[in-house]
Amino acid sequence: MFTNILSALTHITLADVLDILLVAFILYSFFRLIKDTRAYQMAIGIAIIGLFYLITQWAKLLVTHRLIKSFTTYFIIAIIVLFQGEIRRLLTGLGSRTFRRPFSLRSLEEKLEDLFLAVEYLSQKKIGALIALEKDISLKVYADRGTRLDALISKDLLVNVFFPRSPLHDGAIIIKGNKILSAGCLLPLPASHNLGEEFLARTRHLAALGLSQETDAAVIVVSEETGTVSLATKGRLAKVRDKDHLKEALLRYLG
Repeated sequence: MFTNILSALTHITLADVLDILLVAFILYSFFRLIKDTRAYQMAIGIAIIGLFYLITQWAKLLVTHRLIKSFTTYFIIAIIVLFQGEIRRLLTGLGSRTFRRPFSLRSLEEKLEDLFLAVEYLSQKKIGALIALEKDISLKVYADRGTRLDALISKDLLVNVFFPRSPLHDGAIIIKGNKILSAGCLLPLPASHNLGEEFLARTRHLAALGLSQETDAAVIVVSEETGTVSLATKGRLAKVRDKDHLKEALLRYLG
């Protein structure tokens, strides 16, 4: 075995090195994408099966090896089915990645205090809200479904949009940089979820979860029943304690 490895190393070419680096980059990008998501545990499970395959081959456990080998032909289909959301997000991210993000993030930071003050007010008054912040993947397709505003972020505007009986209060606001692109936007609902009893499968929370599964956006949710503030990222939804906690979590994710 070691002889074969040494022989391969002596005959390695520049093309082989580039090939290895490319595969390593693809794997790194994929695992970074699925980190802290349910797909991460699935990937570990598949890796364990692959390890068993190698062990049974090395130990000459013929029956077990043949049993595992018979299922390997279906692994590609299983991976596509299990990781369809992550694969879609990876491909969309590659297509949407531009040089605008540093400028957009910098401009967003200038208006973050207005955003946090609005969320704090909405939470205290128990006014439901759904706010999506664009990261690398464009949210234009969802912004086009709502009412175009193209206005600078301000506390008063955010509060007025979500105020009860407002024509746009039921939909989501989409923010890009320091601007509110649209309001009253419809967001995708997830095909499956595991929110637990604490969220009671509320539509706003499901919409936040759905968008965070489809894109890399950060979605803020304010519950109109309890006033609780939650943040959805990478297909996961978590409650935040206060304005400072929200600021820390949001900047850590967007930065």
